[in-house]
Amino acid sequence: MAAGCCGVKKQKLSSSPPSGSGGGGGASSSSHCSGESQCRAGELGLGGAGTRLNGLGGLAGGGSGSGCTLSPPQGCGGGGGGISLSPPPSCGVGTLLSPPAAVTSPSPSLPSAASSSSPSSRKMVVSAEMCCFCFDVLYCHLYGYQQPRTPRFTNEPYPLFVTWKIGRDKRLRGCIGTFSAMNLHSGLREYTLTSALKDSRFPPMTRDELPRLFCSVSLLTNFEDVCDYLDWEVGVHGIRIEFINEKGSKRTATYLPEVAKEQGWDHIQTIDSLLRKGGYKAPITNEFRKTIKLTRYRSEKMTLSYAEYLAHRQHHHFQNGIGHPLPPYNHYS
Repeated sequence: MAAGCCGVKKQKLSSSPPSGSGGGGGASSSSHCSGESQCRAGELGLGGAGTRLNGLGGLAGGGSGSGCTLSPPQGCGGGGGGISLSPPPSCGVGTLLSPPAAVTSPSPSLPSAASSSSPSSRKMVVSAEMCCFCFDVLYCHLYGYQQPRTPRFTNEPYPLFVTWKIGRDKRLRGCIGTFSAMNLHSGLREYTLTSALKDSRFPPMTRDELPRLFCSVSLLTNFEDVCDYLDWEVGVHGIRIEFINEKGSKRTATYLPEVAKEQGWDHIQTIDSLLRKGGYKAPITNEFRKTIKLTRYRSEKMTLSYAEYLAHRQHHHFQNGIGHPLPPYNHYS
């Protein structure tokens, strides 16, 4: 199992309904999975297309189910309009969100971005600078400094997720994002703090945790509706499914591109896992799978440790417009 799964055993998948399962997700504006172990096993599977999502497939509001709804939360900040993920009536393949041209590239001294097979003909949009900005935002909040000024990387709108992990085993510490395209400056600022402080599965982050943190920024791109629920590639595409449950209610669920590969799942296992995360409790048949509406997408991901962040800040020192002092290295060594 890949390290990103946090050492948790893989989920046991079955097309039969789970015994003693709880309710399948009522109306909620947020989404993440119902239990920590399930979240870690799925790592970055998402629970639906609501505006505020955690990266793990259930209700971010702490509900009993693992489903989600399509309703965006009220007062969610950020620029950029929302994107529609519902397949068109013709069920043809169509790009719903194309990535803008990249404006910046990662610093040579920092890790390069991980992409779900983005075309090599264009530069990556996600960059280490974005992770550094997230660390800056969190650091300023925890120490009461004025928030960092506008960063230099592109401010194009993207659906995005900010993930925090902690410790040598990289345990999940928070993961919330959005499927609505948000301008990156405001979107990363908002979801940095939302994922660090308001993920209902964890207590708010503290200063003492900073030295052990890892920050990941994921930008979602190239949304396409497909007719065939098998028309996607493991390890390349993230998938979002929409289906009608046994009670006649519409439900959605999604996994980021890396999840199926990390878990060692094939197409059917991934689809069945998503159905269960979405709250479907009846037996899963091949005929039912054919009724699923599926959207595939890709992502760009960058991860930075706190130590790498410190090194970057030391190297650039105030050149990125951050007005607060550098973190005390003797304290965070």
